[in-house]
Amino acid sequence: MGLLPGTELSFADDVRRWPALPSTERVVKHRTAIFRKINRQNPVGHRDALEFPDGRIILVTLLEAGQQATVLQLPAAPEKSEPENAAVSRAEQLDWADLIS
Repeated sequence: MGLLPGTELSFADDVRRWPALPSTERVVKHRTAIFRKINRQNPVGHRDALEFPDGRIILVTLLEAGQQATVLQLPAAPEKSEPENAAVSRAEQLDWADLIS
C-alpha cells in the first residue's frame, strides 16, 4: 500500500533530488513535504510527487534514493463525498510543463 495524498512527511535531512539540468539545485533545503498525486488525467507517466513549503512540487522519481522520511500526519478521511466543483489543490492542477520549470 502506498501513501495517501495529503500525507505529511518529515525527512531526516534536507531533501536531495537529481538535477534536471546542470544549473538545477540538488538540495531542496526543506525537511517537510506533503505527498500529492498529480497528472491524474494522464493515463501514462508518473503521478507521485511531493509538495514543499515553498510551493515547489517535485516528482518522487526525481529524488535521490536512500533518503529517510517519517510520516507526521495522515490525511483526514472525508466524511462525505465532495461536490464535483470542489476546490482542486495546486498539485492536482499541474501538468508536466509546470514541473520542468
